[in-house]
Formats: sequence, C-alpha cells, structure tokens
Amino acid sequence: MKKLFTALFCLAALAAALPARAEIKRSKLVERIDTCEAILQDLQSSTKTAIPADVLHRARAIVVVNQIQAGFLFGVKDGYAVALVRRPNGRWSVPAFLNTGEASLGLQAGVKALNTVLVIMDDATARLLLNRKVNFGAEAKAVAGIRTAEAEKVTRPLPDAANVYVYSLQEGYYLSAALKTGYMAPNEEANRIFYNTNNKMPELLYSDWVQAPAEAQFLINYVTKITN
Repeated sequence: MKKLFTALFCLAALAAALPARAEIKRSKLVERIDTCEAILQDLQSSTKTAIPADVLHRARAIVVVNQIQAGFLFGVKDGYAVALVRRPNGRWSVPAFLNTGEASLGLQAGVKALNTVLVIMDDATARLLLNRKVNFGAEAKAVAGIRTAEAEKVTRPLPDAANVYVYSLQEGYYLSAALKTGYMAPNEEANRIFYNTNNKMPELLYSDWVQAPAEAQFLINYVTKITN
C-alpha cells in the first residue's frame, strides 16, 4: 500500500510539472513554429551540433521536437513537434503539428528541456507520420546522427540501413533508447486551428491544397535553404 501511495504521489508531481493540454490558441501555435525554427537554427549554428550537408540533401522529412522531461522514479516526456516532408516535386511541405510523449520507470529525477531534430531518410518512413501514432525507434531504425565536426574524422560510413538520424542540442545525448518507448501523433486540432482547414495530415504534407501562412513560410524557407 505504501508503494502505491508513493507511485500516486510521483504521478501527481509529474502532472504538476508538465503543461496541461488545453484548447490551443493560434498565437501559441505560431510560437511553436517559431520555437522549432529556432531549435533548427541553433543546431546548425555550430559544427559541434550541426547536421552534415550531405545528410540534409538526402532528407525526405525533418521533424523538430520540443519536449520537457520530468521524473522522480516515474519519468514522463511531454511536448510537441512540427514535421515537414519533401514532396516528389522536391519542394517542402507546410509544417504539420504533432504531439509527443513517453513514459518510463526507473531511477531518475529532475526536469529538463529536450530539443531534438529527426532527419528521416526515405519516403516510406516519412509516411509513418500519417499514422495515428508512430514510434520511430520501434517502426524504423533510428540512430544518433554524425555531426558536421565529426564527419571528417569518421573512417566508417554511416549505417546505410538507418531510416532516421537523431540530433540533439545536447552534445553526446543519444536518443535511440528513448525513441523505443516514445511516440508521436498528429495533432489534428492544432493543424485545424493554425491552417483554418479540416484537411488532415496526408493533405497537409503531400498535397497543395493548404497554402502556407506567412508565419510558417520562414521555417519552410530555412529548411529549403539548408537542404538544397
């Protein structure tokens, strides 16, 4: 019984530490787009963290993730992501919103922010973003990506079988294990509010039915710049 009360206390503490899901205002979604652009720019601002140009040239999708991790015995990650895919014509899609999450059990404590970029290397894996829930660690081969500063020193090639390269602003942070139990899911409500449309993820990512608002164009332009 004591263990049960301890577990309930931990879960209550985590719930207080993480932001509650509530009705989303469009202004908050604009902030999410801006934050994800800033994460990508910060990552690319230093050779110690930057994604190599040849990886970006071959990318079929890019997902920028902003999470908060909190834990005390039980661990929870909660946050959001935006995803862009490279369409067959070579142009990048509008950014689509996703929810992210993960739960874990083990010795852990504290609260921290995690900023991560997933570079998806093939179209089949990119289309997993259309699923109701996707776990790239379980449904694709996700590995820690080689950074620009390391690329010239690496004598072995990057694993060709990898579908997803994972990059973080925290040097040496390896996300493969976390991805095995984490998930991403389309945030259709956020997409509806931001784009003022009932079109779902397939139309947002793979059609021209939805035009990018001015607030999203900056991110699209930056992704286009670094991947060309």
